Amino acid sequence: MTHFPHTDSPSAELKGIQLAYPKGPAVLNGLDWQLLPGQVVGLLGRNGAGKTTLLETLLGLREPDAGRVHLLGQDVQHLDDATRARIGYVPQHSDLFEGFTPAQLLAYFKSFYPRWNDAKVEGLMSRWDIRAEQPIRKLSGGQKQRLSIIRALAHEPDLLVLDEPVASLDPAGRRDFLRELVGEVLDRGATVVFSTHILSDLERVAFNVAFLTQGRIALQAPLDELLDQVCAFTGSVTEMAALMARLNAQPLKRTPLEAGRERVLARLPAGEAVPGGVAVDPVNLDDLFAELT
Repeated sequence: MTHFPHTDSPSAELKGIQLAYPKGPAVLNGLDWQLLPGQVVGLLGRNGAGKTTLLETLLGLREPDAGRVHLLGQDVQHLDDATRARIGYVPQHSDLFEGFTPAQLLAYFKSFYPRWNDAKVEGLMSRWDIRAEQPIRKLSGGQKQRLSIIRALAHEPDLLVLDEPVASLDPAGRRDFLRELVGEVLDRGATVVFSTHILSDLERVAFNVAFLTQGRIALQAPLDELLDQVCAFTGSVTEMAALMARLNAQPLKRTPLEAGRERVLARLPAGEAVPGGVAVDPVNLDDLFAELT
């Protein structure tokens, strides 16, 4: 089977994205974001932070007020058919043609994609226990979610975008889904980005995580690196300024405390250790989410 070659050029690149709804504040505010081949990125943000808006803008389904989006080397508003066929998308609420059966639905979508993989479809349908001839309207919410994912994976996209794809899945279904995403990356070097609010799912694999807050990506990095390098320090403002300079640390958030003290969430350079005698608190993913979103 022929696949497109992968390079180090971004699979997706957003620059200076500005988007606001009528009579509302900016949802995306000068946002820059880059996704590279072979990355699995979990997009994190609080409810209402704009995750769905960001993913729809990335795909060209919403046109920003300012800025530009490139997918697989092309302007998102002028993608040719060959490039469109290299993109997969699972929206938060999929329209699956309730009157169809899964077999009919997949046959319909197969007609649009030259890279459709029948063996992958059959394997996933069997493993995820979806009967091909049962009307879609009779499927459970979790089965419909799985069918949406199968539809998006079947043409082996180079860029796969999923909006809250595990919301309707039970824990076993989420584990299967995560394994499938990792397989996409390991087998083909695909780029995968998905939004989620279930932090425990991200901790199963060393995903990249991206934190969306105040209309921007506040931080993106491999999760295992963040958990190794990010610490919380507490002391006087003067002490914290001196410590950050001495460690060459990147302050991520400062929280004022009483009596001229502050808590500083900071990222240490790779390989840098906290010196003895310095009070420091380790940080987990829940802490990062609470502090950065």
